[in-house]
Amino acid sequence: MEYWLPLFFVAVIGFSLLVYIILDGFDLGVGMLLGFANEDEKDQMIASIGPFWDANETWIVLGVGVLLIGFPAAYGLVLTTLYLPATLMLMGLILRGVSFDFRAKAKTAHRTMWNRLFTVGSIVAAASQGWMLGAYVMGLESSLLSYAFSLGIALALPALYLMLGCGWLIMKAGDTLYYKAIKWARWTVFPMGIGIFLISIATPLISEVIADKWFTLPDIIGLLPIPITTMIAYAVIVWVLWHERILEAGFGWLIFVSLIVICLMSAIGLAYSIFPEIVINKMTIWDTAASTESLRFTAVGIAITLPMILVYTFFIYRIFSGKATKLSYE
Repeated sequence: MEYWLPLFFVAVIGFSLLVYIILDGFDLGVGMLLGFANEDEKDQMIASIGPFWDANETWIVLGVGVLLIGFPAAYGLVLTTLYLPATLMLMGLILRGVSFDFRAKAKTAHRTMWNRLFTVGSIVAAASQGWMLGAYVMGLESSLLSYAFSLGIALALPALYLMLGCGWLIMKAGDTLYYKAIKWARWTVFPMGIGIFLISIATPLISEVIADKWFTLPDIIGLLPIPITTMIAYAVIVWVLWHERILEAGFGWLIFVSLIVICLMSAIGLAYSIFPEIVINKMTIWDTAASTESLRFTAVGIAITLPMILVYTFFIYRIFSGKATKLSYE
């Protein structure tokens, strides 16, 4: 087997899921925040994610699809073990899609129901993704410790999504919603920070494989930029949130960019922790990779498709840049 092919496929999977967490993370966060806004603000919040949310979910489809084709045995193990949270996630995403369309077309008496269902779908999808991530880091084990860790991630990931949603609204919203987004961010930033800190401490304690990679010399020295960069990014978020002049000067986008940096550092840390295994203590990327012929054939399709998705994503975000206005179907 050509050495670079499994590396290429696992890189595409990692990149796709990272982009998904960032992009769909903010619209899941906006969905979870919907219940704290009034009716006019809800329309503005939906309008801020309206052009993007379908495209954002393309990335998880790409990542899971490449996992299926490139590493079929790993796909079977992961999806079989995580079928329940995966099913709940899909149900949450479907509920969001239905609610998104129906809330704008339903009678006033029913609109509140669809708004609430949009929020419920967002919470279910976010928590399910957190549980799946926690279980994956634990090597898909069935133990009390694994369940406890997965529950912790199921609570921490929605907090990250809430902050992404707040950061997005600070960039996109105006009037009272802008100030509400700042207030929501101030409520969320410390629970998010505590969650990231506790998970960072707990992960090497519960996994000997990860601990061995992080706490041996000289690896620990080379890895220091990851936690240091994460702490700096978090400090920037807190600094911007509590300095009105910075926000009024139009630097609120620093919050969202800093959150992207945190996501990127977390992804790099996780990738280093598990490589070359694709499922910790069970499979390496070499054990489960498809045949060379299959990988070669599919790599051509990925080389065509991935740039197209990137160009489309850039184009759609460029076209709908700027402040969001009230949602209208007229």
